[in-house]
Amino acid sequence: MKLPQAYLDRMKELLKDEFEAFYKSYECDKLQGLRINTLKISVEDFLEISPFKLIRVPWCENGFYYEEGERPAKHPYYHAGLYYIQEPSAMAPVEILDVEYGNKVLDLCAAPGGKSIQICTKLKNQGVLVTNDINMNRVKAILKNIELFGIRNAIVTNETIENLTKFFSNYFDRVLVDAPCSGEGMFRKDPSMIKNWKEDWTDTFAAIQRQIMDCIGETIGSNGKIVYSTCTFAPEENEQMIHEFLEKNNEFNTIDVPKNNGFAHGKAAWANNDQRVEACVRLWPHKIHGEGHFFALMEKDHTRENKIVLDEEPEHIPLDDFYKFADENLNISLEGRFRVYKENLYLVPKEVPSLKGLKVVRTGWLLGTYKKNRFEPSQALAMGLTYKDAKRVINFKSTDVEAIKYLKGETVNISGEKGWTLVCVDHFPLGWAKQMGTSLKNYYPASWRLL
Repeated sequence: MKLPQAYLDRMKELLKDEFEAFYKSYECDKLQGLRINTLKISVEDFLEISPFKLIRVPWCENGFYYEEGERPAKHPYYHAGLYYIQEPSAMAPVEILDVEYGNKVLDLCAAPGGKSIQICTKLKNQGVLVTNDINMNRVKAILKNIELFGIRNAIVTNETIENLTKFFSNYFDRVLVDAPCSGEGMFRKDPSMIKNWKEDWTDTFAAIQRQIMDCIGETIGSNGKIVYSTCTFAPEENEQMIHEFLEKNNEFNTIDVPKNNGFAHGKAAWANNDQRVEACVRLWPHKIHGEGHFFALMEKDHTRENKIVLDEEPEHIPLDDFYKFADENLNISLEGRFRVYKENLYLVPKEVPSLKGLKVVRTGWLLGTYKKNRFEPSQALAMGLTYKDAKRVINFKSTDVEAIKYLKGETVNISGEKGWTLVCVDHFPLGWAKQMGTSLKNYYPASWRLL
């Protein structure tokens, strides 16, 4: 692996005696990881059925390393949303964010959505997550992952931080800023980043990070917490960014994160000798089993008035066709704050403010679509259910060829009672089909299908 000389010179100056160990870490293989989706299955139960040999990631209770050569993205369990594939170091920032049941959380730079899913496993489908990315193409990845992993309480937006601040002043209990960065910590994982790296990237990304951090404090309520994280080594994007933020926002303080499992402290010497950044965490690839990361946990202790205006209840929501569908096809009753946008029916989290004027891509749990005096269920509804919630279920084993045929969008020849049918693998939903008598009409989304 040939690394840029300017990068190596800077790292040698920063690390001094540790540089040789750091440099040798690039000779090691990259590490593969997955995180079990505890909204659908417990860690213990997944380990009972896991087709992979797994070793626990020490800083994430539901995170595991898997062996090179395994292909978990091809297994039906991935398409049932039982786990998310994620680099092990990237699991750490949400773990220290201290998300609690029922919190209101913002994941600001969220694409492709892995950390949003991790947040939602801690919320347990209560509270609300606003998951945002400024790039619409990247928002599409968030949307798919929110649906795939059965998330019910997410608001997906495509906005600038400035606009979000106007709508969510002093609103959130927790905020994650996984900031755009120069990505130096990912060189071993993704060698293409080496080819794209430029010496002035640090200045470019620091300017973007500064713009975000100059606004983000306004979104956090009293005693709220924020994690700022990057996957780069440059102090200008890490300790110096935290130093600047604390200098501008005296209502925030750093919270010390335990330095175990190979975690190292931030370097005050790299940030005007600001001792507060010693509480930050550095993940060095020569000290942990993972790639390079930086994160800081901070808490707001200043009380400000919450300016949120809650969404008003509409006078009428057409629910007759949905209730007819539910009576015929579901064993559960879905209740809460229903909203109709265009032809789509949503179940919206509580305490969501008026979103009029924001670029909103998804407002809670998409239940389905009204079509010519009938209701058609969504893929998101299927993935948010359990097999017990549906009246008609086809259950395949993960080794059955029919499961793969369904995931490829093919017609499956199987008899059963006519009507909407929840297709499952080992009792975990994959999506909808319509039983036509001797065959299943496949409703698996075209963009999700196996090739």
